[in-house]
Amino acid sequence: MKTLWAEAVGTFFLFATVIGSGVLAQQLGQGEVLLGVLVVTLATVMMLQLLVTMLGPVSGAQFNPVVSLVLRLRGGQGWGLTAAMIAVQIVAGIAAVACVHAMFGLPIAQVATNARGGFGLMLGEFVATFGLILTVLLTGRHAPQSGATSVALYIGAAILFTSSTCFANPAITIARALTDTFTGIAPAHVPGFIAAQFAGGLAAHWLERVLYPES
Repeated sequence: MKTLWAEAVGTFFLFATVIGSGVLAQQLGQGEVLLGVLVVTLATVMMLQLLVTMLGPVSGAQFNPVVSLVLRLRGGQGWGLTAAMIAVQIVAGIAAVACVHAMFGLPIAQVATNARGGFGLMLGEFVATFGLILTVLLTGRHAPQSGATSVALYIGAAILFTSSTCFANPAITIARALTDTFTGIAPAHVPGFIAAQFAGGLAAHWLERVLYPES
């Protein structure tokens, strides 16, 4: 049970950071997109470093259904725990959206209108998630003590170099469909993002098996 609580708390704060920093940048930056991206990047990197360091020893700091699935495929946890983790990630993400809206005096229930469709953005999500999972797996092999820093740095870089600004997470993609703010994504484009994310994660899992067939 403590594993699920840790996952809920970590997911909540991570998603609230992404969405809340976007709202703050939108309100204070007068619609300046570059400022918004940089603010979200900085806030996400800092919070991710903290959360993985703090909660990694409890739940593995997964915060992401793709990470949870890949860990299951590698034999790190059972299907029951994996399903529970994914459910907690989604619910905590939705709760984070509601909390951010309440903090900033916005309507609690929203539907995003930000269009994020097209092959280029889905390719961006494939690349972003592929790199994230590869970072998790290979850092875990070679430098587990650097896991928090490696993941945080990768996410910060991927926000800035991918066309999609690196959602790389089906749970936060669902959550961001429920906020019509800077970081939102129109619901019609959610399935494409999620498909690309799982494809990227599974491709990274496959590559790790190729690189290390003995384990």
